[in-house]
Amino acid sequence: MWRRCDVVVRDLPFALLLIVLSFLPVLDGQETQVGDLPARPFDALAAVVLALETLPLAVRRRWPAVSLALVSLGFLLAELGSYHMVAGTALAFALVSAGAHLERHRRTAGAVLSLVYAALAVVLDGLGSTEGPEGFLVFYVEVVAAWCIGAWLRSTRIAEAERRRRVAESTRTTERTRIARELHDVVTHHVTAMVVQTEAARYLTAAPDRLEETLSAVSDTGRRAIGDLRHLLDLLNPDHGTDAVVPSVGELRTLVEQTRKAGQPVEFTQEGEPAESAGSAEFVAYRVVQEALTNALKYAHGSRTVAQVHYNDREITVQVGTDGSGSASGSPGGSGRGLTGLRDRVDALGGEFSADRRPGGGFVVRARIPAGSPS
Repeated sequence: MWRRCDVVVRDLPFALLLIVLSFLPVLDGQETQVGDLPARPFDALAAVVLALETLPLAVRRRWPAVSLALVSLGFLLAELGSYHMVAGTALAFALVSAGAHLERHRRTAGAVLSLVYAALAVVLDGLGSTEGPEGFLVFYVEVVAAWCIGAWLRSTRIAEAERRRRVAESTRTTERTRIARELHDVVTHHVTAMVVQTEAARYLTAAPDRLEETLSAVSDTGRRAIGDLRHLLDLLNPDHGTDAVVPSVGELRTLVEQTRKAGQPVEFTQEGEPAESAGSAEFVAYRVVQEALTNALKYAHGSRTVAQVHYNDREITVQVGTDGSGSASGSPGGSGRGLTGLRDRVDALGGEFSADRRPGGGFVVRARIPAGSPS
């Protein structure tokens, strides 16, 4: 509640506190002053000086230049009038705030204050001050120290703001990369399957049953693509939960079956069951199989493809390969982003990934993905 109040409202109590402290008998002799001139009794002019020294502290963060100018004027009048008050401490706080929040003309402000202080020292000395050069110099060093503390706070705040900006930018970049990978994985596989199925439909006009089956497969693939895209868009919704949906073993079999319907002969074997702690590892394994089957459709359409997934408590191993006897499907060429994204995914989990061509033709994709701690 208090933090929601305007900054002037939050800073005003401290200014009022200094006014109260200036009237406490227990603090007699603890006043902030320079020059050591004989003290003058409190009068009407002293009340004006007290207000000038303290009340501007309420705007020290909103208008630091105004606050510093008024507090300095009050302090100047207090010293020339020999009004020794605890409220003189306000000068140090005004200097700290100005050093921390003043954005423009900082050097000019420092130079003007130094000249005014030098003139004040000369005038006080002419009025019979017993401070001496050393005393005036020590007070000036204290004033400079207060300004430097504020300047240090300002540089710290700027450095922290820059750090947060870099973190936010890095987070946005990471998130954009993640979204791009998801879009690539989802869209590329489904669209490649649809392109292959559509290409095959051209040659089935004389076989209505097979043509209808192929067109139905295209329709089913399109529906799955729409469903996956909707899920991905839901993840981008700020109100959506952050928990990712991990593909099940059944979905992996559906993926293989979809690839078979696109005309790719896939032999799929699975050993073991996913560990309960597999989580991201199971999701990455699904993406590895998906990308490898997509590439098989693109570059080795019709060739024998073998996909093997092995689960245990420690890791998931995936191997997908073709024998190279097929042909290119006519689908759009790849950008290499898919394999690069898979390598990054696997590396992020501390696993191993490789994608190599076979000497006799074809290719093989292998991945070893850590899936939890040994029991």
